[in-house]
Amino acid sequence: MSSRKLTRSVVIGVTAIAIGGGSYGIVSATMASGSSSASSRSSAASSGGAGSNARSGPEPGGSAGTVTSTSASGFTLTTAGDQKVIIKETASTTYENGTRPASANVVTKGQPVLVLGTADSATITATEVIAHPPATAASTAAEVIPFSRGTAKSARTAGQIPADYTQGQGTVATGTAADKATEASLTAYPGGVVDRVVQLSNGDYEVHNIGVNWPHHVFVNQDFQVIGAND
Repeated sequence: MSSRKLTRSVVIGVTAIAIGGGSYGIVSATMASGSSSASSRSSAASSGGAGSNARSGPEPGGSAGTVTSTSASGFTLTTAGDQKVIIKETASTTYENGTRPASANVVTKGQPVLVLGTADSATITATEVIAHPPATAASTAAEVIPFSRGTAKSARTAGQIPADYTQGQGTVATGTAADKATEASLTAYPGGVVDRVVQLSNGDYEVHNIGVNWPHHVFVNQDFQVIGAND
């Protein structure tokens, strides 16, 4: 690993440090059966373990898991839901070890990482790689249903879903807000790939999750606390 990034300069900005070192709360909630207020649910998993994407084009997102292999151009990770994700590194990718700036050498086989960047299905072009990311909240992580071909999606709902939420609404979020919402979602519900973040009309965020059978939508408030999840 030490020889693959020797020529790369690593620049960690204040924003990157804030994202990696952030503390994201999770609002306690119990599971309930039944569908949410959304008028339709089109996020069923497709071939290869990736759910359908209602919006075109790569968008800010990310994933978390364990590094399974490395190369000169990036690495692969396997999520807690056993999904393989390809990570592409660039000259502008930044790195952290916990909350501290680090070099690309922090990415080693067997290392837990959280990756933020531009997601295109199960491939992410990394803007930031965080080794030893924030601890997963076990109470919510246990509720994640890994992708299984031919298995029906769950109609379960957890926590608070915006009353007027309809799938497909909102504006795609970018920058620090998208990164913080992605990290909060992956900390609460690891196992898939975040392929976009949408800001809703009330200011909250819907984080779209693929590669799992549940949850496909994780809701994060303006303080970047996870407040709910559904199919």
